[in-house]
Amino acid sequence: MTDAIALANTKLTITENFSEVEKLAVIDLDQDNYVHQPKAVDISDVLAFLGCRTPKLWLTAALADLPTIIQDHANCEKKAAGTAMNLIFRYMSHTELQLKLAQLIREEMLHYEQVMGLMAERGQVWQHIPAGRYAAGMLKHKRTFEPAAMVDVLIIGAFIEARSCERFAALADVVDDERLAKYYRYLLKSESRHFEDYLALARSISEEDITDRVNFFRDVENDLITTPDNELRFHSGVPNWLTT
Repeated sequence: MTDAIALANTKLTITENFSEVEKLAVIDLDQDNYVHQPKAVDISDVLAFLGCRTPKLWLTAALADLPTIIQDHANCEKKAAGTAMNLIFRYMSHTELQLKLAQLIREEMLHYEQVMGLMAERGQVWQHIPAGRYAAGMLKHKRTFEPAAMVDVLIIGAFIEARSCERFAALADVVDDERLAKYYRYLLKSESRHFEDYLALARSISEEDITDRVNFFRDVENDLITTPDNELRFHSGVPNWLTT
């Protein structure tokens, strides 16, 4: 016990002498949040950022077809890691971005592995389902010149992570499967942090205040969430068969 305390104190002393960027390199995955005992997370900042909540009709559709939601969730975790990896390779001169996204990639791939495990537990066979309209619906508004293009991608990333967090919380409150509900609550801490990280990176890289772009993408995102959609996906709008 004494040796463990000494080691912890040594790590604390070392990191106290690091710059903020250097500290990012020694951050590990959350050590106080577990699948079997999720840490309580305040997502009020996420809800304020988004501006609208998931419609009840979407939750109705999701509960009626959880296999599709779980499959698309797995796809989203993999895509999130891939997007972050692409950003790392494209913008190699941004040290803070490199470090924060390296951590995000580790977490997204861990979540991907976990969702694959949940699917196996539930006897759910992997199936291919095409991507929904959500991410593409925002990316089509991305500016085409730098650094504005990177800023827009980071803002869009913040909205995707924030919406994921909000939907996990909404699903956890209504799903009957306690194992699944606990897992969704477990994800809240990392998803809320990812949203903050993307937004902070956008602010640090932008040459101008990003408030107008955030407001613009908030309107776009809200429209994608609240209007009828042709399909059910984790980030879809309300399926149109429930609105007609």
